[in-house]
Amino acid sequence: MRDIAGKTATVTGAASGIGLGIAKALASAGANLVLADLRPEPLEAARAQIASMGARAVTAVVDVSDPPSVEAAGRVALDSFGALHIAVNNAGVAMHGTPVEQVTLQEWNWVIGVNMMGVINGIRTFVPMIRAHGQGGHVVNTGSVSSLFVREGRDQGAYAMTKYAVLALSEALEQELAGSGIGVSVLCPGGVTTSIFDSAATRPDRFGGSYSRPQQETLKSAFAAGALPPETVGRRVLQAIQDNEFYVLTHTGERDAITARFDRIRAAFDRADAIMPRIIGS
Repeated sequence: MRDIAGKTATVTGAASGIGLGIAKALASAGANLVLADLRPEPLEAARAQIASMGARAVTAVVDVSDPPSVEAAGRVALDSFGALHIAVNNAGVAMHGTPVEQVTLQEWNWVIGVNMMGVINGIRTFVPMIRAHGQGGHVVNTGSVSSLFVREGRDQGAYAMTKYAVLALSEALEQELAGSGIGVSVLCPGGVTTSIFDSAATRPDRFGGSYSRPQQETLKSAFAAGALPPETVGRRVLQAIQDNEFYVLTHTGERDAITARFDRIRAAFDRADAIMPRIIGS
């Protein structure tokens, strides 16, 4: 999908961070934007930034964990621009610094609701809209480098679990859309300068409302090292859409840790080759 000029894109989590960085990159390529986010004031500020670039942009206040809310964003795209070509399911929240056994039920519902169900709701709403016009398009799902391994020492199992799920959803979607003219990318960034560690402040009331997560404050400096500006990530995503790339990586520092994970899996296959014949024959 090299020609993005005149196409329409929806970006969730677009008021700041990676979402806004992607929206700016798409705007620079001539796309029309539907900016979707939970926070009205930052969302309007983001729209003003996009408009200052000469792009057409509208907003939709959206809670991605709520299916009717996402469906309403889809209607905004159709009402404003007539069709949707690119869907960026980007909104996400952090859940770092808490061991898996200590994550509360409310926190599980929230992180799954946003990071997993948000992508599912986006797929259910936006993919049929892209299919409908027959012109092709692209879907970008924001995972994380934590879609590929679980980093030791940061107690981020709940977060990584949701991002593993985003990768599986994206792999399945790519297989199912083969031959349709609709490409799929999964964005797996490392550290990016965003406000994701402040996401607990905007937790919806049905998940327990705004609260403080001091354990995440202690991790901010660790993630800040080597963090990329959101605009850089946005340009990387634009290139991936244009080149129809599936895995979209932004950092290479975790290569050894991820390779070690796959080496462990290969060793398990070797072990099965050695052990299973004896077990089957016993």
